[in-house]
Amino acid sequence: MSTKFSNDSIIRASEIGEYVFCHRAWWLHRVQGLESANRAQMDAGAARHIQHGRAVQRADALTRAAIILCAIALFFALLCALALIFSVT
Repeated sequence: MSTKFSNDSIIRASEIGEYVFCHRAWWLHRVQGLESANRAQMDAGAARHIQHGRAVQRADALTRAAIILCAIALFFALLCALALIFSVT
């Protein structure tokens, strides 16, 4: 037996945060259907979160690239050391 939920019965993490911050604002939005008067500021905040997320992804990619380059450098350093140790003079 499958149970179907409407969008109204699902509580998202952002709604919990909104309720914790101000239960009255949550009630006005969720029950009364009123939108925030600070819509432009909320949109700017969402855009800033997207921008920050991209910066975090770039930093993660650069960190991975640095680790790979260090591993390659270590490999060649070991290769040179072995060549010096086993070289016939």
